[in-house]
Amino acid sequence: MKVSYRAFGCSEVEVRVIYLLENKLTLPKEELNKNISYAQGRNLFNGKNGELYTFTMDLMGNYQTVVLVGLGKEEELNLDKIRKATAKAIRKAKELKANKVFLRLPVNNKLTVEEMAKNATIAAHLADYTFNKYKTDKEKENDIVVSIGVHGLKEASSEVLEAIEEGNAIGKGIILARDLVNEPANVIYPETLAQAAIDAGKENGFEVEVYGLEKIKELKMEAFYSVAKASEKEPKLIVMRYFGNPEGKGEILGLVGKGLTYDSGGYSLKPTSGMVDMKSDMGGAASVIGAMSIISRQKLKINAVGVIAACENMISGSAYKPGDIIGSMAGKTIEIRNTDAEGRLTLVDAVTYIIEKENASEVIDLATLTGAALVALGDTTTAVVTNNDKFYGELKEVSSYTGEKFWQLPSFDEYKEMVKSEIADLNNSPGRNAGTITAGLFIGEFVKDKPWLHLDIAGTAWADKKTDLTIKGGTGSPVYTLYELVKKKSK
Repeated sequence: MKVSYRAFGCSEVEVRVIYLLENKLTLPKEELNKNISYAQGRNLFNGKNGELYTFTMDLMGNYQTVVLVGLGKEEELNLDKIRKATAKAIRKAKELKANKVFLRLPVNNKLTVEEMAKNATIAAHLADYTFNKYKTDKEKENDIVVSIGVHGLKEASSEVLEAIEEGNAIGKGIILARDLVNEPANVIYPETLAQAAIDAGKENGFEVEVYGLEKIKELKMEAFYSVAKASEKEPKLIVMRYFGNPEGKGEILGLVGKGLTYDSGGYSLKPTSGMVDMKSDMGGAASVIGAMSIISRQKLKINAVGVIAACENMISGSAYKPGDIIGSMAGKTIEIRNTDAEGRLTLVDAVTYIIEKENASEVIDLATLTGAALVALGDTTTAVVTNNDKFYGELKEVSSYTGEKFWQLPSFDEYKEMVKSEIADLNNSPGRNAGTITAGLFIGEFVKDKPWLHLDIAGTAWADKKTDLTIKGGTGSPVYTLYELVKKKSK
């Protein structure tokens, strides 16, 4: 899909979408007002948030479907309502098998044209998304061409055009992350995940370097390798580099994504029901690849490095076991109490690498790390553990714009004591209590003094049911927020 701007003249489109506010239901065209009045009279449409009403107009022999979408009261209008209304309208257009769709954004005093156009563009991409490539009996889907306009705005400013292009880039980056998460583990494994990063780098303009087992051992990444060694698939250390601010090379933002392309749990074996969706355990890696793609495509004036320690957690005679004591790139020893607490082991070596070898001055790690995050916060909110409240404040600020939700968990000293071991420096699984916090603080033991955010996306990277902006499967969260945070830092 590609979204573009259209100033006026939408008679040739098959579906025209009109966003309406509850207190602004009158339009310039009399025929439109007649239909709106009819819908109001029958209480079918009043402009309330989430309402949808369709009718057909005869435009000199060309029939066009008009979709009215309600946004509620103007004083309560926000970008989340624009995104969800757009998604509803695009899905309705797909249901009507339309090929050309025009979105007429509302005139209002709450939101700028630029931010509405950008977020409507993103929502159009997300609503159009499907993942059915392995179905053999699927109907051919219609390719939708979407254009955006605002009543009374005959020519778009360069800012509006740039906002739409930015929305296209963000939508594409989120969809890349979704695709990677939705692919089965026999398609996406360390080697092919690395190739996906290489392809994204070539398309969007960032450098990618991939290291294999020999280099991983040379770097003494024992924590990473201990998880990987039971699999027949060779682990890969994927490094993505974008230097958009060569003069500021002392400041490098590090993005680390958990890259477990499949997680059986190892000898701490998962139940069958818990294995089906474990192809998605590389959601953090997918988000980093998606975010790096947008950052580079938008040519942000910032230096960013993404690192993924990609592997599978499997069972074999060479697998690591509960009770083992292993090393790490940082030199710290770790007692293994649970082989299904493997993600944090791969992450600590990746975090050490990005700080010591890539000179990251700030670090964000993203991981589908703990079921406890889903239990605590559900599937709408990402759990955050941090050592820097200012850094978290920046994340919260941009998340209020993107609509993705985050919540900081406490990092009290009592929790830090829980990750220590009687027979090694640390243990990888203190138990069920405060599980999301202790998992994050385990990683925090390796970040040195760098400002750091740990995002546990176990609840938000995957949707078990269809929502306004997602299908069942990978969500692409939190690619949008990650990009906006990096953009804020680039200014």
